Amino acid sequence: MTDSEITVDVPFSVRDRAVWFPAIETLVIADVHLGKAAASSVDAPIDDGTDVVERLRGHLEETEPNEVVVAGDLLHSFSRLPLGVERDVSRFADAVDAAGAELVVTPGNHDTMLESAFDGETTAEYRLADGETVICHGHERPESTGERYVVGHDHPALSVDGRKRPCVLYGPEAYEGAAVLVLPAFTRLAAGATVNGMRDRDFQTPLVRNPDEFHPAVRDDSSGETLWFPQLGELRRLL
Repeated sequence: MTDSEITVDVPFSVRDRAVWFPAIETLVIADVHLGKAAASSVDAPIDDGTDVVERLRGHLEETEPNEVVVAGDLLHSFSRLPLGVERDVSRFADAVDAAGAELVVTPGNHDTMLESAFDGETTAEYRLADGETVICHGHERPESTGERYVVGHDHPALSVDGRKRPCVLYGPEAYEGAAVLVLPAFTRLAAGATVNGMRDRDFQTPLVRNPDEFHPAVRDDSSGETLWFPQLGELRRLL
């Protein structure tokens, strides 16, 4: 399935576990979950802090944004800051600063300790420079109105030919007539929720009311293309 087969008109491009708004030079990611490896009861296969910062730097070099927005859950642990998390948060913020961009975090439900690790700009909901797009974590109903909401929280993934791939979900008129874009987790330690068979009751965000209306999109790392799929309602009949 290729871009030529399915066309979805959107003002953003899908990147590796991120989205890029070129007209306003803004990079948006969600669910970084710094400290997840340290909080895990099993050995983590990667140093999550180093992995996150290195991949962030790759995005920054390729896009040269004016602004980087985290749609919630910069941190993982609810009750304590595991050893090394403050260092990783600092490295994350320093990478954005070194790229000449501003960093904004919209706290998620995991970010109860955020003030102890991050002294940068935070706000529950953040409106992008286009005036149309509102960023929030998505664990609660937004108070701000917009033509488009970008959220995280559910960590969507799509099973394609037996392989689980992080994906975005895009519903053009999904929440009170506004578009909703659900981002995958930026951390590679999050397995992701396989959306192929998920129904509305399976989603944690209240912004996904009818998942059948959402188009999944997967970034093909080998070609650099974005693969748009039919809406989940139709896709279930094809799989």
